[in-house]
Amino acid sequence: MTPPLIAAWELEEALQGPRPPRLLDCRARLGDPDAGHGLWWKAHLPASHHLDLDRDLAGPPGEGGRHPLPAPEAFTATLQRLGLSPAVPIVVYDDMGGQLAAARAWWMLACWAGHPDVRLLDGGVQAWLARGGELREGDAVAPRASDWTPDYRDTAWISAQEVASGRALKVDARARERFRGEAEPIDPVAGHIPGAVCRPSADNLAADGHFKPAARLAGELPEAAEAVAYCGSGVTACHTILAYAVAGRPLPRLYPGSWSEWIRDPARPVATGE
Repeated sequence: MTPPLIAAWELEEALQGPRPPRLLDCRARLGDPDAGHGLWWKAHLPASHHLDLDRDLAGPPGEGGRHPLPAPEAFTATLQRLGLSPAVPIVVYDDMGGQLAAARAWWMLACWAGHPDVRLLDGGVQAWLARGGELREGDAVAPRASDWTPDYRDTAWISAQEVASGRALKVDARARERFRGEAEPIDPVAGHIPGAVCRPSADNLAADGHFKPAARLAGELPEAAEAVAYCGSGVTACHTILAYAVAGRPLPRLYPGSWSEWIRDPARPVATGE
């Protein structure tokens, strides 16, 4: 796997190189499924294509949670439509430090689909603009479709049943008040999976919106022989996995259904507090 992050100046150089990366705009707003496409249409990095959280990076909500993984066949169709293949480097970005769909796209492409060269733009749109990068309006030229059919790595994720029966350390990427059960703005039940530890995805970022240095992350991230990352619906948990990659640590497995699936079965235990 290549280094998971790319700086704005590196992206600027790569776009002028012999193998320019395919740019995927992953901006999204929870609760507004049309916001991401609207943001992309209004202003996006040159030649970037929109990758939608709800339509491309998740299946229909239901028993598997609010953002379950799409069927492999559906995601393969998305990859082919965008002209993606292992021969084409990919850079994903958003405007939230990678905490929403950009980190989810990185995980699905690099960890699940096994693409060898996927990086997230560190600092996102803001870092690009700070370098003097331009944004463009409107549609991009449709890429030539590819025939890439990934050999999906289902060992990269874990089911609710395995979470319940396994001994892996469960790392919760939600805010601390949601973990403790003091507030729950989205799901009908508050709290966390028993035995979990809280590591909010926001803690992976420095004050300027870039990822903290690798050495600092390595010293801060929960350590265990085996770990599972989860959040509300399996999206920001990917930011936790990305932070482990930046730190050079073994990657946790993703629990895609996360809290929104866990609480659908009343037999599953719920904990509150620390």
